[in-house]
Amino acid sequence: MIRSSTANWQGTGKEGKGTLSTQSGVLTNSQYSFNTRFENGIGTNPEELIGAAHAGCFSMKLSFILTAAGFPPENIDTKCEITLDNGVISKSALTVTAKVPNITAEKFAEAAADAKANCPVSKALSLEITLDAKLS
Repeated sequence: MIRSSTANWQGTGKEGKGTLSTQSGVLTNSQYSFNTRFENGIGTNPEELIGAAHAGCFSMKLSFILTAAGFPPENIDTKCEITLDNGVISKSALTVTAKVPNITAEKFAEAAADAKANCPVSKALSLEITLDAKLS
C-alpha cells in the first residue's frame, strides 16, 4: 500500500505560503505558512499533521492489541503533542484515556506500551516518544 500527499510552497520561508493536499481529498489545498507553523495563524502545519497521524495510528494499534487480548475497548481518546525546538522535531507525547471493560490497570498499561512501541507511526519516528495512559 502506498499513500501520498503533496505540498506546494511559493515565496520565501517567512513571507511565503503553501498548500497541502492528500490523496484521499481530506486535505485539498489546505493553507500553511510561517504564521501557522511558528505563530498562531489559521491553517495547518507539519507538526500537527504528524501529531494527528501518531494519535490515530496509536489509537488503532491499541484497539487491535486490546481486542486480541480479549478486552475490546468501548472508547479510546488520544492526544499527541509534537515538540518542535530549534528547528528539530524532538518529541511526541501521547496521552490516552480509554474505556475498556474488565481490564486491570496493569494489563491496560502493558497494551498501551505495546501500541506505543509498535504502531507504524511510532516505528517511523526517530525521536523521544512518551506515553501517559489512563482508564476512564
